[in-house]
Amino acid sequence: MIQTVNDIAKYLIDEELATDLIEKLRWGSNRVCPFCNHTKSYRLNVKSEKRRRYKCASCRKQFTVSVGTIFEDSHIPFGKWIYAIYKMCVSKKGISANQLKEEIGVTYKSAWFMTHRIRYQCNKTL
Repeated sequence: MIQTVNDIAKYLIDEELATDLIEKLRWGSNRVCPFCNHTKSYRLNVKSEKRRRYKCASCRKQFTVSVGTIFEDSHIPFGKWIYAIYKMCVSKKGISANQLKEEIGVTYKSAWFMTHRIRYQCNKTL
C-alpha cells in the first residue's frame, strides 16, 4: 500500500494503476453493483471513456467505481485524488485548496471541490 510520497508518484503517473487501487480498496476481489448489491457484472469496452464502465447482470444498470463515492461526478484523475487524500491525511495543520492547486496542477475551483469532498467524507465517517 501507500507508505511514502514516492509510492504516490506511481499513481500520479499511471491512471490505470490508480484505478486498480481504487477498485481494489472499494470492491476487493468481487465487484458489487452500487444499485442492487448484485455481485455479477461485466466490463463494457467503451474506448472513449477514461474510467472503466461495468454493467450489472441483474438490474442491467451501468456503473463505474466512482458511483456513490466522493469521486462521483468528477473528471479529476484518480491519481490526483489519491495524492490529495494523502496530503490531507499527513499534513499536521491540513492543506489549503490553494496549496493543493499548486501541487497537483488543477484549477483553484477543482482543488476547493476536492478538499471539501474529502473533508465531508472524513466528517461523515466519524
